[in-house]
Amino acid sequence: MDIKHLAPTNPILAVGAVVFHSDRVLLVRRNNPPNQGLWSIPGGKVELGESLQAAAEREIWEETRIEIRAKTPIFCFDTIDRDAEGNVRFHYVVIDLIAEYVSGEAAPGDDANDAMWFSKTDLRHSCLSEMTRQLLSDQFNFGG
Repeated sequence: MDIKHLAPTNPILAVGAVVFHSDRVLLVRRNNPPNQGLWSIPGGKVELGESLQAAAEREIWEETRIEIRAKTPIFCFDTIDRDAEGNVRFHYVVIDLIAEYVSGEAAPGDDANDAMWFSKTDLRHSCLSEMTRQLLSDQFNFGG
């Protein structure tokens, strides 16, 4: 099989949700690329016909078992990964939304291998994705 048939043909739209509760932020440790093994904002792919808010609410539930109410977009970035030959392995356009905690206890699900609430102090000693650290620091003055 020709590898070019496996390569993506378009960027994939994804969402994340920044959720604070009791002076802590909800993060997941990624089980898969991009950011495999790093703590980051929970989220995932937007399905056809799904609003950004509905996608964020579904993805956060699937990854963390936390129910949220997603609000407005606050941050946007893309992640492009290439192989040694320069071919695109994946390309995600991610829109992060602010969200309100509704209920639930953090537990990993879907493609997260851990989910938990982090204080500012916790973040200083954690392996965060670069975009997560930047977002929390720049937008919320939250982090070390």
